[in-house]
Amino acid sequence: MIHELRVYRCVPGRLPALLKRFDTITLKIWERHGIRQAGFWTTIVGESSQDLFYLLEWASMAEREQKWTAFQNDPEWIEKRAGTEKDGAIVANVTNAFLQPTAFSSVK
Repeated sequence: MIHELRVYRCVPGRLPALLKRFDTITLKIWERHGIRQAGFWTTIVGESSQDLFYLLEWASMAEREQKWTAFQNDPEWIEKRAGTEKDGAIVANVTNAFLQPTAFSSVK
């Protein structure tokens, strides 16, 4: 099992719009594509309060490529994402990293 850590830095003031998009649109489409999330976090104290952190679970990089590509090309996702950005961009920057557990991790 590998985890993908994704960090979305929002355009100032647009974090609520991103959270709403995940809650009402994105997660339902992920479910249809079999994308498994391990959790979402926002910052209480730290560098920026405009960030969303989340983890996705993948059996392999091949699974990730297949499912993420299908999601990115999903016509419903493309349409609904565009609708949420009619008043301007929500996300300024996205970073990601692929993580594997250590031998002593409680997550395997």
